[in-house]
Amino acid sequence: MKKIAVPITTDNIIVDHFGQSKLYEIYIFSENKEILDVQLLESNQGSGCKSNIANVLAEAGVTALLSGHIGNKAKHKLNTAGINVIRGCKGDSADIVLSFMGNEIKDKDYACLKHKPKHRNSQNHICNH
Repeated sequence: MKKIAVPITTDNIIVDHFGQSKLYEIYIFSENKEILDVQLLESNQGSGCKSNIANVLAEAGVTALLSGHIGNKAKHKLNTAGINVIRGCKGDSADIVLSFMGNEIKDKDYACLKHKPKHRNSQNHICNH
């Protein structure tokens, strides 16, 4: 069984910046890559690297997280908890998860490098940490 987490908006779109997510979908797959269940997790302790979400997801058995932009600190916390982070994902969460399970999505190898109020990174994305 494989569990994949996705930080989402209320419209099931992947959140552009992991640190702003308060909702997560957890997709549970069988050994045959069939969806067994989708669970919704609400982060009550805040979001991003300032929360305990890495440990909460790890305790739920999540082994991969598909995210948009994510800071290095949050990525490190997730990796330390045993969760592989795939960065650069955007769009409908179900479509992205199915593409990932079909080996069509790879890590984009970029992150928000500076977490200071209202800066812009190289992707012209505004971080609010």
